[in-house]
Amino acid sequence: MAGQTHSADVIIIGAGIAGASVAAHLAATLRVVLVEMESQPGYHTTGRSAAVFAPSYGPEVVRALTRASRGFYDQPPEGFASEALLTPRQILMIARADQLAALESSIAAVATGTRVQRLDASGLRDHQPLLREGYATAGMLDCGGQDIDVAALHQGYLRLFRARGGVTRTKAAVEELKREGNTWVVRTSGQDHMTAPVIVNAAGAWADQIGQLAGAENIGLVPKRRTAMVVAEPAGFTRRDAPITIDIDEEFYLKPDAGRLLISPADETPTDPCDAQPEELDVAICADRIMTAFDLDIRRIENKWAGLRSFVSDKEPVIGFSRRVDGFFWMAGQGGYGIQSAPAAAEVAAALILGREMPAVVTDTGFDPSQISPNRLAVPA
Repeated sequence: MAGQTHSADVIIIGAGIAGASVAAHLAATLRVVLVEMESQPGYHTTGRSAAVFAPSYGPEVVRALTRASRGFYDQPPEGFASEALLTPRQILMIARADQLAALESSIAAVATGTRVQRLDASGLRDHQPLLREGYATAGMLDCGGQDIDVAALHQGYLRLFRARGGVTRTKAAVEELKREGNTWVVRTSGQDHMTAPVIVNAAGAWADQIGQLAGAENIGLVPKRRTAMVVAEPAGFTRRDAPITIDIDEEFYLKPDAGRLLISPADETPTDPCDAQPEELDVAICADRIMTAFDLDIRRIENKWAGLRSFVSDKEPVIGFSRRVDGFFWMAGQGGYGIQSAPAAAEVAAALILGREMPAVVTDTGFDPSQISPNRLAVPA
C-alpha cells in the first residue's frame, strides 16, 4: 500500500480495543486517523483475550470503569453488533486453606461495588464440579460475570469509526514523531505522512516506545506474557455453563469454552514488546496446576498461544495528556482489563481530549480522573 498524506485533528496509534473505541467516539466530531502497525487491527492483545466481563476483577479504578461499562454492553448503539455482546458467566475465585486471608481481603475490597457471595467447600463443588475434592476451602462467587464477544465489540467500534468518516492505516508502524509548532508530524513504515495537533498513544505493549519517540515521560510500562491453551473437557462433562474458576492469587484459571476447556497458569513474565509465543515450561506449569486443582487428566494440548498484558506500577490504566509534551495523550497500561473496561475508558479518554465533563455513568462510580493520570507516575526518564 503506497504511502499517503493525511491532515487530521487526532492521530491514534494502535487499533486494538483501546484505540478503536476512543477513535469511534472522537470521530463523531473530529477528523481522526487510526494507525496500526500490523496488517489487521487487534492482532496482539485484543485478539488473544480470555473474553470475560468480571466486575470483581482488577484494582479499584479498573473495577469502577468495568461497572460503568455495563450499560454500553447491555445497550450498544443501534447496528453496533448483530448479537448480544454479553452472555452470563459466573466468576468463581477459589482459595486453599493457606489462601483464606487473601480471599477475605478480596471479598472486603469488591463487596461494596459488586454483588458477591462467599462459598464454603461444599458450595464450591456445587458451582464447579471439576474441582478436586479437598483442594479448596472457600471461594467468592461473582454472579455479575459475563462472557464478552470480543470480536463483535472490536469490530463494532471499527465499523462505527468508519461510518463516522474515520480513516484507518494498517501495515504502518510509526517510525518518527516530532512536534512542529502546534502540530505533530508522523511518518510510518508505509511512507505515510500525517499531521495533527493531538496524538493518542494506544499502542499497547509498545506504548512506552511511542512515548520515547515523542519525548514524553516514561510511565514505566512493563509488558508481561500470559499463556493460554485449550484442552478437551472430560467425558460426560455437561456443565458448560460452569463459572470461570480463578485461583485467588491468580496462579491459574479454567473456563469452559465452546465444548473445550480454556486454561492458563496466569503467568506474568516481563518481556520486551513482541509477537508473544507460549513457552513449553509455562505450558507444563499450567497443566500441573490445573490437574492439581481439578479432577482432570490432561494428555494433550489442543491449541496454545500467548499474549501481552502491559502494566504500570499500580496496575491501573494510564489515560491523560502528557505533562512533558503538548498534545500527546496516553491511553495505555490496561493490563488484562482493557476489554471489560473499554467502553467507559473510551468515554473518559474522549471527554479529556475534547475538554468535556466526565460522563455521569463514570463519575457515579466514584471515579476520579487523577487516579489514571500519567502525572501520578514518578518514573525517571
